[in-house]
Amino acid sequence: MSPDGPVPDPWRGFLAEIDSALASPTELVLMGGFVISLLYGLDRETQDLDYCSLTPSSNEAQILALAGLGGPLCRKFHRYLERVPIATIPDGFEDRLRRIFAEAFNHLRLFALDPYDLALSKLERDSL
Repeated sequence: MSPDGPVPDPWRGFLAEIDSALASPTELVLMGGFVISLLYGLDRETQDLDYCSLTPSSNEAQILALAGLGGPLCRKFHRYLERVPIATIPDGFEDRLRRIFAEAFNHLRLFALDPYDLALSKLERDSL
């Protein structure tokens, strides 16, 4: 997968439907298996799209109702969006975020953690 190329299936349809449900720009900071396989080449299949930040937070309930575990998009694509409740991310991580699929969506803005920030967040949770 390439963060600058087309969004791979089945994620393309899943994320496109989230994007079409949004009325304003929404940023998601992604972490977890999706980012590990997409950016850093580790072969890791995942069904969820982990995120640590969603801005504006007022969109979170709507997005999770649509794309969270058990939601309509989960049933359709067998994928879901999940907030990582316990993640310690190093200070200043925002300066190291990488924008992915910048041209793919109208409202959805996806960012991935830097590899070091991602590794440190996994170590804290003991879940690499």
